[in-house]
Amino acid sequence: MMMAKLIAAAAALTLTIASAVAGRTKESAESETAPPKLLVLVYQRFSSDKGSERDKWEIAMARACQKLAVPNSYIVLESITGEPEVLSFDPFDSFAQLAKPLAEWGRIYATHPELGRLQARINAALVSQRTVIAVRRDDLSYRANRIDLSKARFLRVLEVRLHPGRENEFAEAFQKLSAAYEKIGSDLPWVVYQADLGMPSPTFLAFVPMKTVGQNDDLLKGRESLRAAEGEAAERMQQIAREAYARTESNLYSINPEKSHISKEFAAGDPEFWTPQPRVTAKPVRRKSRNAKDADTKPRK
Repeated sequence: MMMAKLIAAAAALTLTIASAVAGRTKESAESETAPPKLLVLVYQRFSSDKGSERDKWEIAMARACQKLAVPNSYIVLESITGEPEVLSFDPFDSFAQLAKPLAEWGRIYATHPELGRLQARINAALVSQRTVIAVRRDDLSYRANRIDLSKARFLRVLEVRLHPGRENEFAEAFQKLSAAYEKIGSDLPWVVYQADLGMPSPTFLAFVPMKTVGQNDDLLKGRESLRAAEGEAAERMQQIAREAYARTESNLYSINPEKSHISKEFAAGDPEFWTPQPRVTAKPVRRKSRNAKDADTKPRK
């Protein structure tokens, strides 16, 4: 996790009210691996001439965070399509929870200055960065309660920017789309977030967690049956897309577990992926040479 992310997020908090979402407590029924109520998304682009060094720094930072039990988690996504970029997926339950790690990180950097130096190296390789805070929209999602992020290896991300004042039409389109998915019984759930800060408004983000890249084939194969399930709603949905959508973009990201820092509860969902144990290499058995064996068997004087 990068301190710059939280500083940017904290500055944004002073411009908004903290009533957007309710916080998750230990007693909450929501799983640790469920899509969070609040997302801090950090889009980063780095200089290409320090790629291998940056990889080492980010892995070292994640390992240090694991040892120090820092107060927040983050998942690092790396783009497969679109511009080369890193997307940090930082889960929170509320704006209030987002503010809490700031004081703790100040203490961590004060007591572990080596982390500050490591973060400074990563920041020096940055070309650009944008921080976005988004709120989960369950009413626009499809079977989001079945999503287990610990099982995801890839994320397909759809970004939809609307013309001002067209949020209700977008909601109508996605509710119709969700109904069509229900008709065909698709087992590929998705969750929608609405950008609250850091992006032109209104902007929505739909995340489709995937276990394999091959699940994109399922989306392609299901297009015809999906159109049939949409029925008369298809024409209305196309009209909304033409009139309400200002821009759409869809990209695929892979999850990098080495650069991510997640809780023990989250990692328990798939420990082989998130916290793989180092392989133990068996030591080769040293065989004595024939001459050595003969020498051992000779009587000693």
